[in-house]
Formats: sequence, C-alpha cells, structure tokens
Amino acid sequence: MNSKCPDAELIESFKKGERQSFNRLVLKYQQSILNLCVRYLGNYQDGEDAAQETFVKVYRNIHKFKGESLFSTWIYRIAVNHCRNYKMSFWTKLKQKAVNINGKKGTEGCKREIKDPEMTPLEELENKRLGKQVIEELNTLNKQHRELVVLRDLQGLSYNEIIEVCGIPMGTVKSKLARARAALKERLKSYVNA
Repeated sequence: MNSKCPDAELIESFKKGERQSFNRLVLKYQQSILNLCVRYLGNYQDGEDAAQETFVKVYRNIHKFKGESLFSTWIYRIAVNHCRNYKMSFWTKLKQKAVNINGKKGTEGCKREIKDPEMTPLEELENKRLGKQVIEELNTLNKQHRELVVLRDLQGLSYNEIIEVCGIPMGTVKSKLARARAALKERLKSYVNA
C-alpha cells in the first residue's frame, strides 16, 4: 500500500482484524460522505441511507483497496457511484413522479439545518428559502453537471480528486463544471435579484 496514504495504517490494521480501525475510518469520513450524499440526492433521508450503504460497501470491499489513490478518493467514488445508481433506480423514479400535499414533485429536500445564532429570523428564512431553491435548481441540472458542482463547489474536492472519482479528463471536468455553474447561476439569477 502507498505510504503516502494517510489512512494506510488504519486500513492495514482493519484488514488484520482490528474492527476499531474501521470505526475510526467511519468517524473520520462520515460527515463528508453524508454531506456528499445529501447534496447529490437532494434529500436528507435518502442521503443518510446512501451514506450508510456507502460504508457497508467500503466494509465489504476494503480488501480491494490497494492504496494506489487516496482512501478519501476511493470512498468518494463508492459514494458517487451509489448515488448514481440510486438516482437511476425504479423506486427513485417512482418517488420523483409522486406529488406531495403541497403539489410539488419529488421530495422535501434537506430537513436538518444548523442555525447561525447571529442571524435574525428574517435572515434565517431567506437563507432557508435560498438553500431550498439552490437544491431544487441543482436537481434540474443533468446528472454529470450536478455531480461536478456537488464534488467541487459543495464538497471542495480538488480537480485531481474529481478526475479520479468520475474517471473523466481534466479538460472535460473544467468545461462541464463551467457550463454547470453558468446554468445554475442563470437559473438562480431571478431568485437572488428578487
């Protein structure tokens, strides 16, 4: 295994049977994987399920990790692939066609939020509305554009990490990300200027 992998020691000790090492890996990555899944899927409950399933897959397949990339990149790839598959599943498509009581398609969006104690109630309401609008508009982007915006702008992955996670060339990442950002900016322009 690559000695540059900061998690190499934990991975090796888990492979040798120390379960606590896997627990430490989960604790280290759980919040970032949860955030990725929630942002990708646009719903806290679905994101939470996807994050949990990601760690199950990591647990079952960690013996396949060779250390040729960072562990964080490997786990992000598993999470993104799981979210892609989830989005394509029959039940997800059925759920998206459902109409809730408010007459809106799809799911409710993120339910858990951390409140800024410095914000006024009006500012909180505006931030909540803008956040909901961003998630709704993000979900209207095509799959690859949404994925790139989530990985780069919301999760903060480097371009090289995105290349490893998505398996597409640098030029493609940059051009598609630029188009995705432009489309999102255009869709949110009227809302932000209102």
